[in-house]
Amino acid sequence: MAIYEQPTKILMREFAKERLKPGQVFDKSDAVGWFAARYPKVRSTTVQMHVEGMAVNSTVRKHHPNIRPGSEHDLFFKVGPGKFRLWVPDTDPAPFYRDQLTEQRATLPVAKDDVEEDEVEEAAAAQAFAFERDLRNYLSKNLAVVEPGLVLYKDEEFVGIEFPVGGRFIDILAVSRSGDFVVIELKVSRGHERTIGQLLRYMGWVQKNLAAGKSVRGVIVANDITEDLKLAASQIGNVRLFEYELSFKLRPLEI
Repeated sequence: MAIYEQPTKILMREFAKERLKPGQVFDKSDAVGWFAARYPKVRSTTVQMHVEGMAVNSTVRKHHPNIRPGSEHDLFFKVGPGKFRLWVPDTDPAPFYRDQLTEQRATLPVAKDDVEEDEVEEAAAAQAFAFERDLRNYLSKNLAVVEPGLVLYKDEEFVGIEFPVGGRFIDILAVSRSGDFVVIELKVSRGHERTIGQLLRYMGWVQKNLAAGKSVRGVIVANDITEDLKLAASQIGNVRLFEYELSFKLRPLEI
């Protein structure tokens, strides 16, 4: 739900109309400053997500299912890391949308600030990517298997699936019944001890930018949790580990 009468994506168009001229390059801090002066209840993180998501050529769009044709998100064109200008429909490329970006992930040029370092290693296996996506989709719809009462975090049209955190992405960001934040990191194969550092970085970002006094907990879900990861997690009271296993059954059909 929007904080003001108009959602942020509409207020962003107000910013563009008031502050930007054709061809003028700006960065996210310009938009953040404008919102802070006129609409201070909108978080700076929300503003930054909208700038990136409203850039028609940003690969970050693959993380937001609500960005689609007709959703009024097509406004900016990304000219470099953190740099944007107004989109010119007559001369600029057509907008990217989630389905297209998902299909073309292997061939699209991806900026360094759009991916995790260990994602680069995993991206070599397309099957692993599809598996991780399926695991993420399943858990996002069945968060009760992690903790009863968990729901996806929502910030207007942006939801807590592949949630952007400073150029990186949380697999699933959820909120508990008491309003605490739960950061869920998925590993389609083995969960190594280095996953703890990645998770703690995400938890720290959420604590600083979103939590507003609420606690932040972490969850790692992997097919195989290594002993090193168990040892590392044992020293952190607010991190839980889960191993998953796959199963299927056959159901005969009447012919």
